[in-house]
Order: sequence, then structure tokens, then C-alpha cells
Amino acid sequence: MIKYFLLVNFFHNSWVYSIDCFKCVSVNYDYKPCEDPFHHNYTEDIYKSPCMGGKKGRNGVFPATSCVKIAGVFDDNKDVIVIRGCALDSGSLTTDTEIVRMSHCGSFIYENRYAKGCVQSCNDADGCNNANMQKNNLIILLFYMFIILKTLPNIF
Repeated sequence: MIKYFLLVNFFHNSWVYSIDCFKCVSVNYDYKPCEDPFHHNYTEDIYKSPCMGGKKGRNGVFPATSCVKIAGVFDDNKDVIVIRGCALDSGSLTTDTEIVRMSHCGSFIYENRYAKGCVQSCNDADGCNNANMQKNNLIILLFYMFIILKTLPNIF
């Protein structure tokens, strides 16, 4: 009985939550699909499903929890920039997490250039954005199920 409880619990917890986001950069209106007003009808090539983001202090990428849009103006020559992407809440109180918790305005650095602008984040719908459930690979799940059933002692 315990064996089956563990198996059901494994399947219940084996879902990966991720969000789909648009990822692009436009400097001085050089990439129209990224600019405002934003049109979903010609942005298929910049739609990332699932959107993956980096985690401070960790190698690799992880399923994102929020989409972000950064719009600003460079200090040096007044070029405008729009960045759309995704990020994840790592659960810490560091700047990489704070970007997804609250939309705000201020200064930032992009490619060694100072800019002033605003960060907007959302996580309520895909494309800006509701969490999408992805099933793990069936072969991997079956492999783990086999291991669990074989390694647990026969209780009943």
C-alpha cells in the first residue's frame, strides 16, 4: 500500500510548471515585432514555449515563472530599448528574484551601457502569462516507476 502511495505521489509531483513568453530585443526600433504596440500575429518566431531562464549561482536554464518587459532609454545617446524575456523567482531576496516580484522603474545596465526605464513582469497568462503544465517524458516516468516498484520492500 505504501508503495502505491509513493508511486501516486511521484506522479502527482512530476509535473513541471513553466510559462511561455516572448523573447526579443529591439534597439531604436530595429526589430518591429518586439516593439509596442505589440502584435501577436507576427511574433511566432519570438514566442518561447516553455520559456527558460537562468538562475543566479547555478549553471543551466530552468522553467521560468514570469515574463518580463524592460523598456528604457540609454543615457549616452538616448537610444530606446525594449527587451522581452522571462525570468524565474528563485525564492531568494536577490535582484534576480526581485525583477519578477514587482514591476518598477529605475536605472539598469544593458551590454555595459547605462539606461533608465521600467520593468514590467507578469505571470497570469501564457504570452504574459499563465503557468503551463508540461508532462515529463513518459519513458523517464516509466523507468522511475519500475525502479520504485522493484526497490521498495513488499509490505503486503
